[in-house]
Amino acid sequence: MTGAILPGNSTTELHQFEIPKPGPGEVLVKMKASTICGSDIRAIYHEHKGKGPEGYQPGMVAGHEPCGQIVKVGSGMRRFKEGDRVVVYHISGCGMCDDCRRGYMISCSSEKYRKAYGWQRNGGMAEYCLADEKDLCTLPDELSYVDGAQVACGFGTVYEGLEKIGISGNDAVLITGLGPVGLAAAMLCKALGANNIIGTDVSEERMKIATDKGLCDHVFKAGPDNVQQVLEVTGGKGVERAVDCSGSNHARLAAIQATRKWGKIVFIGEGGTCEFEPSRDIIHDQKTIYGSWVTNIWRMEELIERIVRWGIHPEDLVTHRFSLDQVDDAYSLMASGKCGKVAVCFDEELERKSSGENLHADGQCCSSC
Repeated sequence: MTGAILPGNSTTELHQFEIPKPGPGEVLVKMKASTICGSDIRAIYHEHKGKGPEGYQPGMVAGHEPCGQIVKVGSGMRRFKEGDRVVVYHISGCGMCDDCRRGYMISCSSEKYRKAYGWQRNGGMAEYCLADEKDLCTLPDELSYVDGAQVACGFGTVYEGLEKIGISGNDAVLITGLGPVGLAAAMLCKALGANNIIGTDVSEERMKIATDKGLCDHVFKAGPDNVQQVLEVTGGKGVERAVDCSGSNHARLAAIQATRKWGKIVFIGEGGTCEFEPSRDIIHDQKTIYGSWVTNIWRMEELIERIVRWGIHPEDLVTHRFSLDQVDDAYSLMASGKCGKVAVCFDEELERKSSGENLHADGQCCSSC
């Protein structure tokens, strides 16, 4: 089979791999969609950096947002079977440590057994992916494989953060950073009932996506006036909830300062720093800052169920689809930031519509995009 690896010099390489055979408790998944995450760009595509959770093993098939259909199973299966449509939770943990038993394989403490798909074990940028049954969630017929790939990391990560701070119709919400994660936050906040959603970003392309999709009530160019702009559209009081998806020091400070008294802020965006005055910005206004990293597997299953109930489709945030032989173009575009979510697709998913525009089988957008 053909699979893509990331050498770490802002390129991709296509290599040939043996099609794996599932052993006990394993399944062979025919890939249908594998989307690209910002962490792939930050910690693998440009250069290999980080250890443990971000320690990419050179030569591994990339892609930690895989979704597809089971075509072969090993012995001892307990739930899944051939033909099932599945989302792959992107970290396979030991299953025995405290975090694994809570469902947070992302935080598995076993150096021997913790392996992330696309990082320390082969991921979704190939024709097939070998996965452990315990890492699978059912993909309902109402959702596409691209919907499922989005859930596998981006939407799951956002949902976890939003659950920590709580979102309802009582809340105005500020989202700093409107990349794929920030756009997912806006879509989920809207589904959860927030009725005054404010977004900021430096990218005109991503601001336009948020506006055109009706995901935000107000969108502002990221800059020094953001706090005042938020106050002006919230009656001078600020937002009840803020979600940072930017990883930017200035954006994080704006998220803190634009949140009203007793408000809650969650940091989801990776990297960067954060400088603020604790007494002025947090203590005296009794605000709370949460950190949130990915989600647990039972909450991911809950999110899949609720996405169906809410009638939303994460694939609406995918602006470009590419075939596997165009994977270099896919990563290059995602690294540019001039897009929404980027997906590498197979079979029927190459023929589906994205962002309301037809995509040709060669993976390129129509001229109307």
